[in-house]
Amino acid sequence: MTQTTEAVATAEETPPVNKPRIHRAWFVAAVTFVTIIGAAAFRSLPGLLIDPLRADFGWSRGTIGAAVSINLALYGLTAPFAAALMDRFGIRRVVAVALTVIALGSGLTVWMTAAWQLLLCWGLLVGLGSGSMALAFAATVTNRWFTERRGLVSGILTAASASGQLIFLPLLSWLVENHGWRPAAVTVALAALAVVPFVWLLLRDHPADVGQKPYGAKEFVPKPPPVTGAARRTLAVLSSAVRTGPFWLLSGTFAICGASTNGLIQTHFVPAAHDHGMPVTTAASLLAVIGVFDVVGTIASGWFTDRFEPRRLLAVYYALRGLSLLFLPMLLTPSIHPPMIFFIVFYGLDWVATVPPTLALCREQYGEDSAIVFGWVLASHQIGAALVAYLGGVARDAFGSYNMVWYASGTLCAAAALMALVIRRRPTVPVPAVA
Repeated sequence: MTQTTEAVATAEETPPVNKPRIHRAWFVAAVTFVTIIGAAAFRSLPGLLIDPLRADFGWSRGTIGAAVSINLALYGLTAPFAAALMDRFGIRRVVAVALTVIALGSGLTVWMTAAWQLLLCWGLLVGLGSGSMALAFAATVTNRWFTERRGLVSGILTAASASGQLIFLPLLSWLVENHGWRPAAVTVALAALAVVPFVWLLLRDHPADVGQKPYGAKEFVPKPPPVTGAARRTLAVLSSAVRTGPFWLLSGTFAICGASTNGLIQTHFVPAAHDHGMPVTTAASLLAVIGVFDVVGTIASGWFTDRFEPRRLLAVYYALRGLSLLFLPMLLTPSIHPPMIFFIVFYGLDWVATVPPTLALCREQYGEDSAIVFGWVLASHQIGAALVAYLGGVARDAFGSYNMVWYASGTLCAAAALMALVIRRRPTVPVPAVA
């Protein structure tokens, strides 16, 4: 009789678990992938608009770079708070609002007439919106819906940004070249809005919402209650993390990652190639090819992260990236040639291959707070990107060439490789954050 009573009680406590052929987590990952692609449309735009905005308004590269810098910085600084807001209000609500803000900011640029409006729309609004759609979103989905294949899934979701670049960059460059920059800005706004219904109808906050375990979990995981005090919790997690050495090493390496990708290549490659006589559409197509191989490299990096030591992976990625940047000034010519194709393929494979091992190290070191900690690490990534987006334009205005920027960035990547190797192997147990 007692055993029967216990069995009934257990059945009442454990929600029924459906067992479809394909786990619901993979559908959630697919929706997340599409959502990040829609938000990534804006990431394709900055490098294409530097010359058109200079031609239309007479703004310097430094002024336009400042708007890109604000956008990149807010992209990073918003991410940890967005992760906490997702714990409070749910993934769907936060992501839907973020996409709407991106559309608003991009759409309003059509009517701008002064530089401060560029800083407000392109810098502030799109920065806040895209920051809420940053990699902390992918980290939250991965942590909630998967206990196995996390490295692979984080690689796939990271690759979504590159896929967005691949899809939108040729289209946007064609629009800018043939119809001006305003239709390109409208296209970005429409792309962000088009994803909102998918998010609202198909995305779910937690496996418990559909009565399932996380993928690979042996036991049902109940949905945690909403966490109040999102800002306080985010700052408390930061306060705990900054007292650990791995946080500073991960932040430093990821700042250099951002400086050498979003800040440098994504913002300045097209105008730098154009300086050497290469047509804008040709240079933009090369960036799109980077996006193709970025997808391959990032997914492969996720697979490697599930099997190899993430510290060593990071060291290899940064060392090879730095070496390739040192050779880039010799490769820029009016036309495409085999060494440039090799650079593009190689840089694409290495572009954000750093994300899966960095996320794995955050998870290893900081456990349940790893998504928020990764958000702060991502903030350093974007601060590095913001600095180089601005300083790269200033250096070009001052020296008439980007060579100094390529060499400095290559040297920084070598330093990042050394920093990755000294990250402590023993997991750190930070002081629990106050909710």
